[in-house]
Amino acid sequence: MNVYVPILVLGALAVGFAVFSVIMGLIVGPRRYNRAKLDAYECGIEPTPQPMGGGRFPVKYYLTAMLFIVFDIEIVFLYPWAVSFDAFGLFALVEMFLFVLTVIVAYAYVWRRGGLNWD
Repeated sequence: MNVYVPILVLGALAVGFAVFSVIMGLIVGPRRYNRAKLDAYECGIEPTPQPMGGGRFPVKYYLTAMLFIVFDIEIVFLYPWAVSFDAFGLFALVEMFLFVLTVIVAYAYVWRRGGLNWD
């Protein structure tokens, strides 16, 4: 049990700091509410009324998110391989080359299709 005491103390400090910050923000912070503060924040875009059912949402947002996930996963696979490159040998080098080639082909496809343009 003595091994877990520092972890529990750190967790208690983190929770205590979070609770203290929220309470102090409520006590000390200004209370000037207006229409702009109570509006939903939409990344600087003026919110517009949506039709029933939500209406259409641009697909480019989802494509960009998927591209981010693909390249993020690529880094997750490349980093451990690069750290222990000497231990893996030629087989891992060929496998990683094929993996990177696949990602590059997908990147070129998205680029040619205009998936990276924000027009």
